[in-house]
Amino acid sequence: MSASNRLDLEQIQEQLLLNKGTIDGSLLSRYPIQKIKGAYYLSFLARTSNDFDRTELLKKEFIVGHPIAQIISLKVPINKLNQLSNIKGLQYIEIAGKIQNALDKAIVDIRADSVHQGIGLPQGYSGKDVYIGVTDWGFDYTSPVFYDTAMQQSRIIAAWDQYKTSGPNPQGFSYGTEYSTVASLLAAGSDTSNIYSYATHGTHVSSIAGGGGAGTPYKGVAFDANFLFVTFLVDEAAVLDAWEWMYQKAQADGKRLVINMSWGLYHFGTLDGTSMLSQAITAYTDLGVVFANSGGNNGNVNFHIKKTFNQDQFKSRIEFYSYAANANMWGQSVHAWGEPGNSFSNGIIVTNNAGSTLVESPLYSTATTTNYIDSFLVSGVDTIWFNITADAAHPLNGRPQMRLRVKNTNTALRVLLKSSADAGTVHYWNVTELTTDVGNWGMPFSFSYGGTISGDKLNGISEPSCSEDVISVAAYASQYLSASGNPIGGAIASFSSVGPRYDGEMKPDISAPGVAIASAMSSFTDATFSSVANVSFNNKTYHFAKLSGTSMASPMVAGVAALILEANPYLSARQVKEIIMQTARQDNLTGSIPTGGSPIWGAGKINAYAAVKLALQTVGIENIKHEIDWNVYPNPVMNELHFTIVELPKKAEIIDMKGTMYEKHIFDGKLYVSDLPAGTYFIRLIIDGKVQQERFIKQ
Repeated sequence: MSASNRLDLEQIQEQLLLNKGTIDGSLLSRYPIQKIKGAYYLSFLARTSNDFDRTELLKKEFIVGHPIAQIISLKVPINKLNQLSNIKGLQYIEIAGKIQNALDKAIVDIRADSVHQGIGLPQGYSGKDVYIGVTDWGFDYTSPVFYDTAMQQSRIIAAWDQYKTSGPNPQGFSYGTEYSTVASLLAAGSDTSNIYSYATHGTHVSSIAGGGGAGTPYKGVAFDANFLFVTFLVDEAAVLDAWEWMYQKAQADGKRLVINMSWGLYHFGTLDGTSMLSQAITAYTDLGVVFANSGGNNGNVNFHIKKTFNQDQFKSRIEFYSYAANANMWGQSVHAWGEPGNSFSNGIIVTNNAGSTLVESPLYSTATTTNYIDSFLVSGVDTIWFNITADAAHPLNGRPQMRLRVKNTNTALRVLLKSSADAGTVHYWNVTELTTDVGNWGMPFSFSYGGTISGDKLNGISEPSCSEDVISVAAYASQYLSASGNPIGGAIASFSSVGPRYDGEMKPDISAPGVAIASAMSSFTDATFSSVANVSFNNKTYHFAKLSGTSMASPMVAGVAALILEANPYLSARQVKEIIMQTARQDNLTGSIPTGGSPIWGAGKINAYAAVKLALQTVGIENIKHEIDWNVYPNPVMNELHFTIVELPKKAEIIDMKGTMYEKHIFDGKLYVSDLPAGTYFIRLIIDGKVQQERFIKQ
């Protein structure tokens, strides 16, 4: 515990002693103390080690939150604060800071409120006529946040629950159940229980991107956008199907599509932009689809090692997630990628806590390990299971790679990674492996007696955020002004994964608020949460709660992309990404970000207002199906270009195929183009606050 936290704890205990155990207003206002089931609790954040036993704390009436990347929330009864020093398995603990920022303040932080109000813009923008597709779990189709702001009309266009077997299947797909009418969505209520039980993540994320707020301050970024939801099976093929289904829906309706992915797995793909998912994203980007993806939540764990070999080797302890903390815990997955043409070898060593070697495996080389290795080591009565898959040259990128999975349930034993090579640089990541195959949080590589090394936090961006064309999103705490006018917050989130990609390409691309973001929760969830607001709708209560993660930051960016595309639907997906990065803001917390970007902040903090302004000034290159109520004639034209619309703006922009822009005035419904060289041009008008453009040929 830090010195300042230690002092705070002493003061709380001293005040309690003076008050004879009574909680007064000064304690409640200053510290995160809540009354739960008739008792007062002080909230903490804690970092756990492998010997942390959650069940023991529950017996003591402590309230232990769901663990993520070794971090847990811990609520301690006020009358048991003196037991803190006796808790096993806590590496670090701090009193939880009282955070006030929520989605309403996040909207202000990213300057989206100015976009909504249309300050200095042709009009306000709210994502109207743009589809936001969300691939996730835990959708509440009945939630009022997915209605328009008047709560009269659902904005969910369709949903596909890939888990539900009753059908009907979506056209062109042979599994799952599609809901394509409001009646069927309301009858279903929510997606089905799956490996996440009745989750709420999808509802929370979607509401950040485009929730209507349901009369609360917690309105999403693009609150007039429409939704496509897919509850997808946990495999890459299912994700590809989801993207295709969404693309078909958007194309059929002539709408631009933004897909949010608040998820990621480190043992998906190649982590250098060459994976199958990356290739698919590039293909859909070519078709105009914008992708936003959470960069990962491993910025606070030393789960990565970079080693440049010179005929040597190293050893490092593989830390394990607690088997008591997750019923689906299997073990750890160590994934390693090397350089083309340079093989490397991995194995494991089992030691006791004193560092003495008990048993070890052979070294397995990427050059010669052509078959699946499924083996074990025995130490006394304990069995340590491991398996290995490897490629001498991976088909996608030509790099040698190895995935080493280890299971060890005895915390008295230590498992060390050993690795050797003649030359080349190899990167290693230690990620938790669940029996459901969806673990995506890192665990440390750590020092364990002489001759071992520890890991670092670098190169931590997950798949599919490594894709060249996805907008990879880091998370920070929203900044707002206190009652006295002082800025609070704005720092990078401790959990936000750090780049760059291991091949040196800069990631993440942008940062957005992702700490304690208040948004809608599914009314069907069986997860526990602390409600910050609730509304009644159709004789049912719907709650809002605060969650943190790059999962929350990604839909912020997806919502901004929808605002951009409402303002200028002709922009290509890459132009949208470029605009978001180009208009990012810097402050005293980001520091000066170099031209190539920051491995922590990307291009900086997202700025919706500046992005929409630039979008209105940018010539789109996308050939889209977009209905406009005017045309130009004659086409081809020699001298005068006429319009089939009466109320025209005073100016028009003419753009040639090289991007050269000519600003011309419109006189009496005509535009004189006799001075233009022969060729193909776009004429660009802003009608009702939105960019509209048509192509014409000058003879």
